[in-house]
Amino acid sequence: MLTDSAIRAAKPKTGRTAKLSDGGGLQLWVQPSGSKLWNLAYRFAGKQRKLAIGSYPGIGLKEARAKREEAKKLLASGFDPSQQKRLGKLASDNQKADIFVAISREVLEKKRREGKSETTVSKAEWLFDLATPALGLRPIAEITAPEVLAVLRQVESRGRLETARRLRAIIGQAFRFAVATGRAMSDPTSALRGALTAPIVQHRAAIVEPVPFGALLRAIDSYDGTPEVRSALQLLALTFTRPGELRLATWKEFDLDAGVWTIPANRMKMRRPHRVPLAPQAIAILETLRTLTGQYELLFPGVRSPSRPLSENTLNAALRRLGYAKDDMSSHGFRAAASSLLNECGKWNADAIEAQLAHVEANAVRKAYARAEYWAERVEMMAYWADWLDELRRGGIVVPLRA
Repeated sequence: MLTDSAIRAAKPKTGRTAKLSDGGGLQLWVQPSGSKLWNLAYRFAGKQRKLAIGSYPGIGLKEARAKREEAKKLLASGFDPSQQKRLGKLASDNQKADIFVAISREVLEKKRREGKSETTVSKAEWLFDLATPALGLRPIAEITAPEVLAVLRQVESRGRLETARRLRAIIGQAFRFAVATGRAMSDPTSALRGALTAPIVQHRAAIVEPVPFGALLRAIDSYDGTPEVRSALQLLALTFTRPGELRLATWKEFDLDAGVWTIPANRMKMRRPHRVPLAPQAIAILETLRTLTGQYELLFPGVRSPSRPLSENTLNAALRRLGYAKDDMSSHGFRAAASSLLNECGKWNADAIEAQLAHVEANAVRKAYARAEYWAERVEMMAYWADWLDELRRGGIVVPLRA
């Protein structure tokens, strides 16, 4: 029989494990490293087996003996103690996997496997984190609609109406994933439709009239900040891509000889690769820009680190510096300007304009029969657009877009 004093006094043996017996198969193994581990030696179905109980002093002598007696009861009932321990751990792991925070992490990993951008995944993770303090450790099958609503109301009370709306949507994704994997019966967020205060939709500021748009182009040309920021604004006007698509652009995406910029699917909002025809004016800007940033991977590297892109705040701040308030113009507003002015001119197929804006056709049949994304027409349209911007930039008599 062992005693606490004997256990404390036990010294490790060089190169081998010392085994001290307490009787009934209970042993304390003293490792060469000095650690002391409780093990139970027993026989089951005619074979010698070992049950790891834990380490000393985390598990004391009294507790180790109690676990030995529990194992003996299992043996007397015809059960293998080691197998029962594994089953108990599996049940515990499954219970942990049923809590909200575990399922939210599974949803995030699924988004990564599906090729969602890291920005999209990060936003989803941020939203999940808003719900974690209240719901994180709750079994998802037990979470009710009023509980979810209470979390949403907290966000809503801070005036963040759009965030609350998005939070309801992401929580719903977790519930639907739980339903699909057999860990919940229903999605309580569906009962919350209409329960939140609807946010007022605010369209991004944009200048959509020819004369003031021409004044904006002249202001950009005279921008006295860094030439990289000036080039970014000029290219947004010429290509009207999303600001993030331009800021994250890499030199390998551009074929200046062919006059094509190919944006990979993982950087597009709709996860489809997108080609942008480059007018001669855009190519000229890019060739000049290459002398400034061509040694880097990014067209527009950040000031602090060339591996990080220019921020959208930098582009919007440049517009403010030029005298355009946030209600006048935004970096995203070049898309609205191009869409409005090109549609008004009546020269171009509306579907070609939508294709150039990388808007995905909602009608699956129509989408399937789109004529090669109207590439030839888009090449002509982008050249025409660049020439018309040159006319606007010169000022004076406004040249209409209509032929």
